[in-house]
Amino acid sequence: MDLLIIVLASLFILLGIIGSFIPIIPGPLTSWSGLLILSFSPSITISSFFLVLSFIIALFIFIIDNIIPILGAKKFGGGKGSIIGSSIGLILGIIFLGPFGLLFGPFTGAFLGELYMNKDDKRGALKAAIGALLGFITGVSLKFMISLAFCFYFLKILWEFKNGLF
Repeated sequence: MDLLIIVLASLFILLGIIGSFIPIIPGPLTSWSGLLILSFSPSITISSFFLVLSFIIALFIFIIDNIIPILGAKKFGGGKGSIIGSSIGLILGIIFLGPFGLLFGPFTGAFLGELYMNKDDKRGALKAAIGALLGFITGVSLKFMISLAFCFYFLKILWEFKNGLF
């Protein structure tokens, strides 16, 4: 039973790390789910305080991640076009360019989205694209750091309880 729980929890931890880069998967919340699943193992003890605190952190990062790109684009003069374009560009960039699409997609999408909304303002579209890209990079960095922290804690727990597990 412990092995099944550990494997399932590991999958959620890894999916959360991957989700830090893919907007469809909420990275930190998914990694946190891995910790929650691990807590159901009869051989492992995780404090309820830690689970609640880490959930609050994951939820906070999830909310902030949806706000940061908007703030970045607005700070640099962008609007809805750059935000929507950035999201579409990210998905298309990953599909067609793989890892390179993580940076190229949101930037291009924000630029084209803002240019579509304001056809005459190429300079403003470029500024908005830079802002959206900076917001995206900030959000990804936060999600990745938290997901890695949850992964580290997951491995630490497994190490502490290794004698009772195997």
